[in-house]
Amino acid sequence: MSHLEAFLIGIIQGLTEFLPVSSSGHIELSKAIFGSELEEGLLFTVVLHAATALSTLVIFRKDILDIFKGLLQFKWNEETRYSVMIIISMIPAAIVGLLWEDKIETLFDKNVLLVGFMLLITGGILIWSDRMGRKDGVVDNRKAAIMGIVQAIAILPGISRSGSTIGTGVILGIDRSKAARFSFIMVLPLILGAAAKKLLDYFSGEGSHGDLSVDVMAVGFIAAFVSGIFAIRWMIKLVEKSQLSWFAYYCFAAGAFSIIWALSQ
Repeated sequence: MSHLEAFLIGIIQGLTEFLPVSSSGHIELSKAIFGSELEEGLLFTVVLHAATALSTLVIFRKDILDIFKGLLQFKWNEETRYSVMIIISMIPAAIVGLLWEDKIETLFDKNVLLVGFMLLITGGILIWSDRMGRKDGVVDNRKAAIMGIVQAIAILPGISRSGSTIGTGVILGIDRSKAARFSFIMVLPLILGAAAKKLLDYFSGEGSHGDLSVDVMAVGFIAAFVSGIFAIRWMIKLVEKSQLSWFAYYCFAAGAFSIIWALSQ
C-alpha cells in the first residue's frame, strides 16, 4: 500500500465512521472499485480504529471525564445512570459480534449489491428523522436499548451506524443534540473492543496482517484522526439544524451507483 492509498483509506474511515454514510459500506465499495490490493490487514485496521476512537475521546473529553468522576463517587447519580444506558446499548452489538462473527465476515467481501440496498435504507432513516419535529426528550433505558438494537443491525455494510442510531434517537423523541452525543459515546467501547480484539488476532497470527511500514500506517492514522474530528463536529451541527437529508440524498445516489455497479459486473 502506498502513502496515498493509506491517506485515502484513512480519510474514508475518519469521515464515514461518523458521518451518516456507512464507513463499512464505503470501504467495501472502494475495495471493489480499486481492487483487493487495498486490503489493509489487521494491524492497519487497528490503527484506523484507534484513530477514530481518539477522535471521539478528544471531542467528548469533558463528557467522558465527567462520567468517570461520577463513577468514582460509588453512588447512584446521573453519571452512573448514563453509564448503565451505555452498557445497555452495547449488549445487542456485542451479542451479534460474538455469536455470528464468522457469518458477518462473509458479508464483507466486496458485497457491493448488499451495500447498495443498505445505503438506500440509511437514506430513508435520515429523511424520516429530518422530518420529525423538534423534541426535548432524554435518553432512558428503553430508548438506549432500541438504539443498541439499531447499532447491532448497523453491523451490516451500508447501514450507517451514526446515521441509524442518531436518526432512531430523534424518531424516539430524544433531543437532537442529546441523541448525537449518546450515539457517539455509546460506540466508543465497541470501537476500543474491536481494536483490542483485532490486535490480539494480529499477535496470535490469525488473518491477513499486510506488509505496511510505520510511516504508511502513520499517514493513515493521522488522516483518520483529523477527518474524524472534522466529521464529528460537522455531524453535530447538521443534526441540530435538521440537515441530515443532505446525506440521505447522497446515500440514495451512492446506493443506486452501488447496485448498478454490482449488476454490471
